[in-house]
Amino acid sequence: METSILSEAPPALQGLDEAAAVKALAALAQAQRLRIFRALVVAGPEGLTPGVLAGRLDAAPSALSFHLKELVHAGLIASQARGRNLIYRASIQQMNALLGYLSEHCCEGRPCGLAPAGC
Repeated sequence: METSILSEAPPALQGLDEAAAVKALAALAQAQRLRIFRALVVAGPEGLTPGVLAGRLDAAPSALSFHLKELVHAGLIASQARGRNLIYRASIQQMNALLGYLSEHCCEGRPCGLAPAGC
């Protein structure tokens, strides 16, 4: 029997404010965490296990665990238990919320085509 317990990303970016944006950007401001996040975005809804991530990124499992925890804490990724494995996925909704926050007043609120379309 397959166990599926979704660990939702914390509501850190829901109703995004400056503090939440800073927390998310700080999490992404470290090279390995940025690589992890990008790999999870590429993986899409299927997500990746820590073992697959470690292999793709040539990362030590202990370091990877620390970085995954930081990204979950920032609300940028979520984990789901599947049997004995954890599956990590990028929180596209949270990423889009962050992009929306950053571009909220683009071109002084006038339509200009520069604001991100999102996923």
